[in-house]
Amino acid sequence: MQNEVITVQCPHCGRDVIWDELSPWRPFCSKRCQLIDLGEWAEEEKRIPSEGDLNDSEDWSEEQH
Repeated sequence: MQNEVITVQCPHCGRDVIWDELSPWRPFCSKRCQLIDLGEWAEEEKRIPSEGDLNDSEDWSEEQH
């Protein structure tokens, strides 16, 4: 039985990336794409949507009763 080669697309540039130990930055194609993506999250250019978003004026640390 041969191992099937699994490829994914780099989330930043779209290049094909082989999903195995030979691709140390997977799912990214390179360290550069990985760092660009991390920077976008750090600058809050990307975010995970949620239904319970807090307004800037709300204190997230207070318990909601």
